[in-house]
Amino acid sequence: MKKPLRSTQWFGRTDRDAITHRSWMKNQGIPHDQFDGRPVIGICNTWSQVTPCNAHFRELAQHVRDGVLDAGGFPLEFPVMSLGETLMRPTTMLFRNQAAMDVEESIRANPFDGVVLLMGCDKTTPALLMGAASCDLPAIGVSGGPMLNGKYRGTEIGSGTMVWKITEMLKTGEMKPADMLEVESCMSRSAGHCMTMGTASTMASMVEALGMGLPTNAAIPAVDSRRRVLARMAGRRIVEMVHEDLRMSKILTRKAFENAIMVNGAIGGSTNAVVHLLAIAGRIGVDLTLDDWDRLGRNMPCLVDLQPSGKYLMEDFYYAGGLPAVMKEIGKHLHKKALTANGRTIWDNVKDAVNYNEDVITPLGKPFKPQGGIAVLKGNLAPSGCVLKPSAATPALMKHKGRAIVFEDIDDLNARIDDPKLDVDADCVLVLKNCGPKGYPGFPEVGNFALPAKILKKGITDMVRISDARMSGTAYGTVVLHTAPEAAAGGPLALVRSGDLIEIDVEKRKIQLHVSDAELARRKLAWKPLPPHSDRGWVKLYCDTVLQADRGVDLDFLVGQSGAKVGRESH
Repeated sequence: MKKPLRSTQWFGRTDRDAITHRSWMKNQGIPHDQFDGRPVIGICNTWSQVTPCNAHFRELAQHVRDGVLDAGGFPLEFPVMSLGETLMRPTTMLFRNQAAMDVEESIRANPFDGVVLLMGCDKTTPALLMGAASCDLPAIGVSGGPMLNGKYRGTEIGSGTMVWKITEMLKTGEMKPADMLEVESCMSRSAGHCMTMGTASTMASMVEALGMGLPTNAAIPAVDSRRRVLARMAGRRIVEMVHEDLRMSKILTRKAFENAIMVNGAIGGSTNAVVHLLAIAGRIGVDLTLDDWDRLGRNMPCLVDLQPSGKYLMEDFYYAGGLPAVMKEIGKHLHKKALTANGRTIWDNVKDAVNYNEDVITPLGKPFKPQGGIAVLKGNLAPSGCVLKPSAATPALMKHKGRAIVFEDIDDLNARIDDPKLDVDADCVLVLKNCGPKGYPGFPEVGNFALPAKILKKGITDMVRISDARMSGTAYGTVVLHTAPEAAAGGPLALVRSGDLIEIDVEKRKIQLHVSDAELARRKLAWKPLPPHSDRGWVKLYCDTVLQADRGVDLDFLVGQSGAKVGRESH
């Protein structure tokens, strides 16, 4: 016997309220037979012109709608808060949890039996997955896809990654402002998100690796007609998922998260995936920790030669075979029976995949880089942990001890980093404080800050940098991030002073501030917290309730599920 559809409590009755529900819907030209008991599918759309990555989603939603109709469903598109990485201030991460609340409450309040999640830009993917997971209805993710490769004077350039290079080249005089204008026009040639293995591409890959999207979701270019076909097939599939009662909790198991962590290592994925997967796991009830990230990723080599860790871009990755080819290559490491949104196991989806270009997707036995996973360091500077991406770091700096140069916040850094009088050399460790979830507020991508101009002019392109911030997935360097607890929460990072010795040893997973416990205790007594960023609204709620980086930076009262119980009538 089929489970009764949730939507029948709106449309399947003959009382006053049902008449109201149907009648007002009919003013959109919806025929009465749409209310005959077919599954109602919500199309959750993060379209916005101020989210350029997602600006093509109106068209993509139409293809999802066609697929839902093909399968006998009743599609209803609805908007939710859109998070544009390129424009929002102070950081989109401040609003990820707000968007997740929007998604969760929109799904629960409306007559949906299942949802298709349209996401692309960095934070839209975790926000939609988090919100939908808290409701635990059948759901499927459709990513918007990467832009076409950037082309500049005969070379391939990657979005985001090229920005960091431009910044350095302008500082040293290698690039002129006129060249800069040409580069920025050549970098974004089509609709879609960053075509490097930044956070957007990483999270699209996580959707596929978790089993929440259809095979090939991660890499089809945004403007390729096959992206539209994928959207239509997702529309068809969600109707079947409703009939099968294939809810998110049946897909997002611990084994699915472990698969995703291993895939993240194999693709050289963004450090931002750490906080996002921790948050999604918290919503669905899976006990995932930083230790899991380190354990599962430690021995996983990086197979994919993509910027920022390598040479190629997402368009090349798709033509080479995309994520299915990577997952087939690391098959011995995967939980092969993990269920996916198409009703098949993850291994059934990828076992016949073909690698068409071993320069882009290298064999497991001859990997692009020996370390692809995220390294989790712990010590007296980061008792709850911090992260580093070995595939984007300088090997010679993975074991390093140096004198700290401390910047109290981003304003202090911006004011002093290029001062010729700054007492800094290449062996120093640059420390940036008060850029964590509470401190900024919102956990911005400033951890990969540019080196001092005087250092760059010597031809040195990397130094050890430590902060409680995040960095863009398109960035590179020996950058220690997500230091927890953060400085603004009174973590040890708040107590570091210029001249202190700091040691990192990535192989031993160690980070150590060489200051005695007694001295740190004295400094802690003198430490004063930052004044509140706001006394009202979202920022106050966020700062009062946000969890630290090692716990996914969700709000403490949002962890866990609330289900999708139908509420009381409104009239």
